[in-house]
Amino acid sequence: MPANTIASVVCIPMRLPFHHWSRPPLFAGRPRDRLDSALVRVQTADGTVAWGESYCVEPRALQAIFETLVAPLACGRLADDDTLLPGMQRLLHNLGRSGPVVHALAGLDIALWDLRAKRAGLPLHALLGGKRRNRVRAYASLLQYYADERLLAQVTERALAEGYTEIKLHERTGAALAAVRRTAGPQVPIMVDTNCAWLPHEADAAMAAMLPHQPFWIEEPLWPPEDDAALAALRDRCPVPLAVGENAASALALRRMAEQGTVQYVQPSVIKLGLSAALDIARACDGVGTVCAPQVAFFGPGFLASLHLIAAQQAEVSLERLFVALAHVPYAGSVPIERGWLQVPDTPGLGADPEDDLAAGCFAD
Repeated sequence: MPANTIASVVCIPMRLPFHHWSRPPLFAGRPRDRLDSALVRVQTADGTVAWGESYCVEPRALQAIFETLVAPLACGRLADDDTLLPGMQRLLHNLGRSGPVVHALAGLDIALWDLRAKRAGLPLHALLGGKRRNRVRAYASLLQYYADERLLAQVTERALAEGYTEIKLHERTGAALAAVRRTAGPQVPIMVDTNCAWLPHEADAAMAAMLPHQPFWIEEPLWPPEDDAALAALRDRCPVPLAVGENAASALALRRMAEQGTVQYVQPSVIKLGLSAALDIARACDGVGTVCAPQVAFFGPGFLASLHLIAAQQAEVSLERLFVALAHVPYAGSVPIERGWLQVPDTPGLGADPEDDLAAGCFAD
């Protein structure tokens, strides 16, 4: 058996307890006190281990997809076979062009990139076209505080004190943005993610309340998020840049938005679409006036893959970092955030493997 034959593919749920200095936010009507994704561990016949990360809302469902679909199709195949992942995508397409199966394949894709780079003895950015910058700025991405101006001010002060110089809100009102602007001052870029808050006919009035407070961009303003015609019309009317992509129905749809200039920023999520797709979207942005600014609301191998992508892509953008207190901070010792910056790793692969307790599934429950 060749050394680079895939011997095993394992999904390890990663549910990181967190606190954001307030009551837990609600998700699907229930308090949310953990941030969920899943590690993907790939091992080849010679014992080389590589890591990816998949978006994961329901760990039992994702583990079943890996056990019954992904692992049986991948094991026994050569890891450097360029037809492996595209073939799996085509074979499984009737199970959905977005959703958990696609998220599982995205995690496998990241692990295969890590594996290629490790076997080549190169940092991942070398395989993505080469490093254009040695460090990348991170911005503090606040969870939702439901327009509580006191809490928003307190958490903004905390982020600035830790060295962050850019802020993102997950809020929907001009008053919430105004509170953060008063705290941060006029020079700090403040992005606003509304999480698909408005129907097309509702967006103009809601966004008008934000404009006096100088948002850097307004993210995911419309429902449904793939309505590219409505987004393009809103872009023409709105004096502030728009950003979309975290909820892209497909990589092809997001690439088309980039090529057509539907919005100013596109935001592929590597743990939903895969690193290969995100790289393709980033390259499609070159020279067309659209900027690739990956969405990075996760902490594992996908976080590092996004760091390498941003380091290698043409446009310089900041890396999103959810600003919460984690029970365990992945890569805190190996790839730390220091005063709002990350050094781009030059060691082979992603630059670091998950710590032993993560790799062992200690945060699976």
